[in-house]
Order: sequence, then C-alpha cells, then structure tokens
Amino acid sequence: MPEVNSTLYDAAAGGFVCDFIQRLPTTDTGKPFRLYDWQQNAIMDFYSTMDVDEDTREQLRHYWYLYLEIPKKNGKSELAAALGIYHLFADGELNAEVYVCAADKENAGIVFNAAVFMLTTAPWTAKMIARDELHIVDSRKLIEYRKRVATANGGSKWVVLGTMKVLSSEAFSKHGYKPSCVIFDELHAQPNRDLWDVMTFGSGSGRKQPVYIVLTTAGDDPDRGSIGWEIHEKAVGVRDARQLKKLLEEGGDPHSILSLRHVADEDLAAAEQELLGRDLSNWLPILYGLTAVYGDDPDDLAKLDIWDEALWYQCNPSLGQHLKIRTLRLEAQEAKKSEAGEKLFRWLRLNQWISVKAVGWLSLNLYDKTQWGPSKKAERDVALEQLKGKTCYGGVDLSATTDLTAFVLLFPQQAGLDKTVALFHAWRPDGDIVAAEKRDHVAYRDWARAGFLDLCPGNLIDYQMVVSAILEARQLYDLKTVGFDPYLSQLITSLLGDQGLSIVDIPQDLKNMWPAMQTMERMILSKEMQHVHNTCARWCFGNLRCYVDGNGNKKPMKNKSTGRIDITVAWIIAVATWMLSWKKGKPDLAQAMKTRNYHL
Repeated sequence: MPEVNSTLYDAAAGGFVCDFIQRLPTTDTGKPFRLYDWQQNAIMDFYSTMDVDEDTREQLRHYWYLYLEIPKKNGKSELAAALGIYHLFADGELNAEVYVCAADKENAGIVFNAAVFMLTTAPWTAKMIARDELHIVDSRKLIEYRKRVATANGGSKWVVLGTMKVLSSEAFSKHGYKPSCVIFDELHAQPNRDLWDVMTFGSGSGRKQPVYIVLTTAGDDPDRGSIGWEIHEKAVGVRDARQLKKLLEEGGDPHSILSLRHVADEDLAAAEQELLGRDLSNWLPILYGLTAVYGDDPDDLAKLDIWDEALWYQCNPSLGQHLKIRTLRLEAQEAKKSEAGEKLFRWLRLNQWISVKAVGWLSLNLYDKTQWGPSKKAERDVALEQLKGKTCYGGVDLSATTDLTAFVLLFPQQAGLDKTVALFHAWRPDGDIVAAEKRDHVAYRDWARAGFLDLCPGNLIDYQMVVSAILEARQLYDLKTVGFDPYLSQLITSLLGDQGLSIVDIPQDLKNMWPAMQTMERMILSKEMQHVHNTCARWCFGNLRCYVDGNGNKKPMKNKSTGRIDITVAWIIAVATWMLSWKKGKPDLAQAMKTRNYHL
C-alpha cells in the first residue's frame, strides 16, 4: 500500500484507457483506433498519475483538468468522442454524467456524431445497442447507458447508469449539473464564459475525481478577452511554472521559459515568484502551435519562417500520419498568395492565435520621413533657435528607476512655423548604466554625449532635473500647459504648480490616449507633424506596442512593448494636452482655416 497523500504512477490505469479507445473505430477508416504517440502520452500522463486519498486511502486521479491545444486535423474530435464513450460506461463512475460542450448546435454535433459512429460500428458496442443497453436519442443528442434490473413484482425495468449529452452555449440551463466528465470542444469559439462557469464552478463537487477535458485549437480573438484565451493563458502559466521549478532545481536560464522571455533582469526574481504561483496541481496542460511555443509578441512571431517544414512538424504532432505533409505543402502554396491566406495558414495549421492584442503602431519609415531640421548636433542647436518664443504644450511620462523619464514639447503650426514640431527630453539613472546597456541593447552613454538624454547620478531619476528642465522651457518658449499621467506625478506637479505653471492630468487610458494617437497618426501620415532628431526617441517609437479593443481603439502597452517607450508616451500626452486647448473657447474661424489640419 502506498503512503497516504503520495503521488504515484499507475501505468495500468492509463493503459486501460488506451486499450479501451483502441477497441473503437475511427470515423475516417472504420478501423480500430491506433493512438499516435502524443495521444497515448497524454492519456497515460492524465490517467496514470494518482494520489492516495488521505481519509479512505483510495487511489484517485491526480489530475482533474486536461487542456489540449492543437491545430485542426490532428485527430482532436475523434479523441474527444472516444474519451466521452469511455467516461460514459467504462470509468467505473456511478451514475456517470458526461457532457460534451460546444459553441453552437452545429459544432456540438461533431463529437456526438463521431461517438454514434463509433458505437454503431464497433461490433461489441453494436451488440450493446441491439440489447438496448446503449440507447441513442439522436433528436436530443443523448446517449444513455442502461441496465435491466428485476422489480419487486417479478418484472424488470431499465435503470440509467450513465448519460452522455451534448450542450451548446445556445441551450443549457444554469443549474442542475453534476458531471463526472465535461468535454469542451473548441473552447475558443464559446461566445461568452457562461457555459464554462456553469460546468466547472463547483459542479463536480459531488464527485471524487471529476474530469474536465478541453480539446481546442487557437482562436481568432482580436481583444484577447474570450474565455478561450483566458484558459489558454492559465494553461501556459501552469506549464511554464513547472518548467521553471525544474529549471531552478537543475540550473539554466529562466529567460528560456516563454513567460519570462522578455522580463528585465532586475524584475526577474519577482516574475519568477509570480510564475511559480500560477501552478495548479490538478491541471495537465499540453499545447502545440506557434503561440504556445513562441508567445504572442508580434516581433517574436515575425522572426519565424512559417514556411519551414520543420516548424510544421513542431506544431502538428500528427503530421506524417493522420495529417499528410503533401496537404500542408499544397495549402502553403495557396497561402503565400495573400495576407488572408497566410492568416488562415497561421491559424488553422500552425495554431497561432490571430488578431493579436498587442500590435505595432506606426512604422519607423514614417518616423524617419518626418524629421524636422538637421541631424548633426551643432546644426541641430542652431535650428532650435527658431522655436524660441513659440507657443508649445508639454507632456511628461515619469518613472522611478529603470524606465526612462521623458518630457516632450509640442509646437503647433503657427506664425514662423509651418509644421507641428515635437522636441524631446529624456532622463535615466546612470548607476546601472553598463548593465542597462547590455539588457536593452542600446548605447545610453553615447546618446547622453550626443544630447539625446541626460543621465541622473545614482539609481533613481532626479525629479529636480525634470522640474528644472520644464521651468527652463517656460523661460525659452511660450509654454501654455503641461500634461502628466497622475501616476507618480503628485510631488512634481505640486512643485510646478507652486511656480504658477498650468498642469493637467492625462491618464494613460483609452479615453485619453486614443484620440491623441489618432491625431498623431493623421498628422504624421500627412507629414504635418514632425520631430527634432533624437536617436533615443526613435528607439522608443519603434518599440511601441498597443492594446487594441474590439472597436479598434488603441493605447500604449509598456508590458507588451519590446523596449522602453516612455518618450513616445510623453509625446502622446503632449498631443492630448494640446487637444484640450482646442476646447477652450472658439478660435477665430478665418485663422483656423489657414491651418492645414483644419476640417469641418
């Protein structure tokens, strides 16, 4: 007898499930299942890993949740049908309730129809149907496992010992389920989280070892707000937490783990602890595909050669068996002809979650085409004399340590200035400058010597340097107002307010960021908005990644961007501050119509 509360591996338990499935026929050939290696490994890991119950010393399954994310045509639905049949009458669960959940009635029928084919085609289950031990009600998408028992009056009756029923998001009740097994087919297609919550939250509490199986492909999810993406992220976290635990025991680079790939060194310790906390002991996640292996960052995915057949095999464990390489080659030929074709190939064949939430903004080519004035420092300083005395608005993005702190001045088109011009200022600590250059792969000290940013002594941003620069700008220019993100800004805005400077709050949310970004997009594309040369600012501009909601509204995302973006954020804040001035009174119509960006 194993020790109480220990985890053990019972190969016979998993082997029994494998043997059961391989006595069922597949729908494409009508011949018995021949489990692929990945299918057999998944089944063995899930059904063979056991715990010993603390009270009864009974051997129970360790895992409750099996999450399998895999591209289409790898045998997913067939496996779902076979597992549903197993849990209907072979798992030993009293009054088994098996539910196959799908997004709509049409999808719900795929697994059900496969199960009906298997039961009616296999000789041994066909006999059970003939004896009415397996009773199929096609109109209700219901399969009953029944037994005839004797009654007190000498007769007999059918007693239902198990049911297998299909549920769709279109038709299910909120209560009353006591599942022994729930199978979600294509979780990404669920229109909301209602069915998932009903079937998983406490519904299996009356069972000793309930089973929740998710068999899904990647989703086409622009907002990354679906229940499919939520559970995908949960599964990735569980997988990566276990990889990290093993790596910490055996040694290695934590950045090799997907969830830690882009974490800065100074944030790594905290990120590791957060990741370890995402492990869920009763989950077994198995993921194939581009997003599962390489993540959701557009730059990481852009580096991949999606036409490399080795990558196809990595994403499709059934390739060369159930799925033929010739099929993918022909589909790849077609996919290369259009962006839409490539999108479908990435999604359906390589399991990439499409319409990523973090997307790039404007290209660096556009940035480079809108430089105002010369590049060389001496010539640049001369050109800046043209801005003295001109009306401008400021934007500030503050940081405490590792990020840049940025102050951007925006000079709208006005007399003596035929373009709207952005002028950049930035600061960072010099205490860790060598490590920072290695981490960020940029030459901060060279940028400081070129006048593109200032270095603050020590390990913190010197806010007094920022205050001095803003007050100096007020002396040099007609500085109307400065916008600040309220985060971290209370002290510095108080100091500036005491000096009589006009201050406004510009939170970094969709409401405040997107209108300013729209204005910038239009003016940069038309070359109406230009900028003073600054290599550090160019780097920030190219790093920017945006959050995009379901309506196409955008805002910067620091945690998804590939490097520092603070100067660009300050630029957006400066534009938002300038736009606020438009609302103060009605400008002279004749004067307004002279500007290039005037429109009705």
